[in-house]
Amino acid sequence: MRRHDGVWRWTLSRAVALRNEATGDITEWIAGSVDIDELRNAQQALQAADRRKDEFLATLAHELRNPLAPLRNAVHILQITHAPETAGRVHAMMQRQIDHMVRLVDDLLEVSRITGGKIDLRRAPVQLAEVLRGAVETSRPLIEAADLRLEQHIGEESMLLDADAVRLAQVFANLLNNAAKYTDAGGRIELAARRENDQALVTVRDTGIGIAADMLPRVFDLFTQIDRDRGRSQGGLGIGLSLVKSLVGMHGGSVEAASAGPGHGAEFTVRLPLAPAGLQAEAANADSAAATPSAQRVLVVDDNVDAADSLGVLLEFMGASVKVVHDGPAALAAVQTHRPGVVLLDIGMPGMDGYEVARRCARCPVATRSSWWR
Repeated sequence: MRRHDGVWRWTLSRAVALRNEATGDITEWIAGSVDIDELRNAQQALQAADRRKDEFLATLAHELRNPLAPLRNAVHILQITHAPETAGRVHAMMQRQIDHMVRLVDDLLEVSRITGGKIDLRRAPVQLAEVLRGAVETSRPLIEAADLRLEQHIGEESMLLDADAVRLAQVFANLLNNAAKYTDAGGRIELAARRENDQALVTVRDTGIGIAADMLPRVFDLFTQIDRDRGRSQGGLGIGLSLVKSLVGMHGGSVEAASAGPGHGAEFTVRLPLAPAGLQAEAANADSAAATPSAQRVLVVDDNVDAADSLGVLLEFMGASVKVVHDGPAALAAVQTHRPGVVLLDIGMPGMDGYEVARRCARCPVATRSSWWR
């Protein structure tokens, strides 16, 4: 119904007729109207979220199935032949597919941690240019594989942030990866950073497929994909930009998307507060105060036997002296006998979980003297 001020609102209206007992004629009406616009909008939002969830599950199944097929083929190939040239190609392909699956699962875990409030930022003084260089190195293989040109305009100006460098690198790598996914071969991606008053502004522009006007308000929503209908297999799960918005917000910043429309590319702008003036001295002294733990003796604790054993073998190839155990009590005993410099400890173990193992290790004499516990 249209309200007196001209605004259309959803309304729940009911009316009861009062009748003359003798004739049955209606003598008057008793009616009431309740404004249910907020309730109706909330219901529609829930329905839309439910549809996106169903689409996400279908996309997740598809994205996880894609790398599994070549991995299964690779196992059969290695069973048939051990020719060095063939084995090398197969190993490279398996590495690419496994990396893809790891990225998918990592994104899912990140969403779960953020929505559950389980992420704590490890803030420290960090130069923005250093963060951006790390993000570029992470994204460079995808950008080069897509035959795109990356232009960087970062400059030499010092822009110190009080931030979690790993999380911010993840933010900008996600934006660069997103640009690479939606830009056709031969296109261009531009990464630029500048200071604006007490903020650092970072922009990621591309010459890709662009974003329709009706999609711009929703690109940061969970499970939203910009161009699902074009069948881009590298479109991912639609959670990367949601992670970007959440992590930037945790740093006290903001992120915006802009586009002139389909076919005209897109631009994402991240604004982050610069660190207070007094933090520069703290940054200069941080390196001298850092401890360097020994990594020669390693203890691996995981109830997943295959995961623990394979990680142990890998660490041994890297030159470490490794002890592998599969439960909490064995881990406590190994801390005393193996005296590790590094402990890789699984959290979700049956019986005694990783938290309990860590608490008990903190009380044992060897652990309190070991650099890994700090």
